[in-house]
Amino acid sequence: MSAKKPVAFYAPLKSPNHPLPSGDRTMARLLMKALDAAGFAPQLASELRTLDRSGDRQVQENLQQQSLTEAARLIDHYKNLPEKLRPHLWFTYHVYYKAPDWIGPLVSEALNIPYVIAEGSRAAKRAQGPWALAHAGAEEALDHADAIFVMTAKDRIALEQVHPAHQVLIDLPPFLDASEWPVPTSPRNASTPRLLSVAMMREGDKLASYRILASALEKVTHLSWSLDIVGNGEARAEVERLFAPFLDRMRFHGQIESRSDLAALYEAADLFVWPAVNEAYGMVLLEAQLFGCAVIAGDFGGVSSVVEHGRTGLLTLPGDATAFADAMRDLLEHPERLRQLGDEARRFMTRERTIAGAATRLREVLAPLTSRRGARACAS
Repeated sequence: MSAKKPVAFYAPLKSPNHPLPSGDRTMARLLMKALDAAGFAPQLASELRTLDRSGDRQVQENLQQQSLTEAARLIDHYKNLPEKLRPHLWFTYHVYYKAPDWIGPLVSEALNIPYVIAEGSRAAKRAQGPWALAHAGAEEALDHADAIFVMTAKDRIALEQVHPAHQVLIDLPPFLDASEWPVPTSPRNASTPRLLSVAMMREGDKLASYRILASALEKVTHLSWSLDIVGNGEARAEVERLFAPFLDRMRFHGQIESRSDLAALYEAADLFVWPAVNEAYGMVLLEAQLFGCAVIAGDFGGVSSVVEHGRTGLLTLPGDATAFADAMRDLLEHPERLRQLGDEARRFMTRERTIAGAATRLREVLAPLTSRRGARACAS
């Protein structure tokens, strides 16, 4: 059996080793596992984070300079390795205007290896303004890529509009590794429908989602339900204030790191509720469905790529608390339909969103790219 080919892996938005949990960290880890299952040997190339949340030109210039220094270091390091130990491919996860990749294109060019991106997003409206420098860096990386794995239908629209001749676009929908989680046993038997939300409590989009959820719940207080909220952060006091009217029928669990404890909540819940303001797609939505929990979510970003409306849950008008309340009322008043959505959610995850399927897709695309030097000749 031939040795696995080394692959340099980089996540400029958030390293898979970052101490704070998030969907980005989870997907970075899953992609490394999927690459390994696909027959490669992913190695984390750099921990440098290029995220600029606020749009500060000086921050971007500093990050760009740090990236150039890091690229020079890596090029020197890799060129001093024996040929068989050098990366055969550079793989970057999540490139967009707030987190460009200034390292990968330079290293791949110097080593004459393919450069690949998973979850790349283009945003033409950011070409001017506070993120202009980072936007330019992201666009250069996206243009340089020999292949882009497209993780949401929304991303594909913009990627297809600017499509270099040498580049291929391949769908790779978000997925999970079910083996990382306890085996579901489907213990749902509570007489009162149980709702669940799992999200960090921080300012911005997360707090906006909590506000919408609290507003929607006010409109269904005449129905029977209980609510569990998992999460913590600097906005917790405000979140607790928002949900104070429902304290007699809800519990705050704080941040839960244990997968078994979180799985127990997913498994006991009948309905996962999250307005998902500006979510890329939301890993927690996949996790809930793995345990047969139907979902109601706002139809933002790539959420429709992880929740199938009318099949595994319901998607509502983005930011609309009334529409969200109507969807909750619909399912709470029709428990049989709620159960059907949950059952289909479980089938969806175990048949269509597996790490084995992702590994197969990665192998099919990357094996030809790494079979020889000169990626563009191969791709075109």
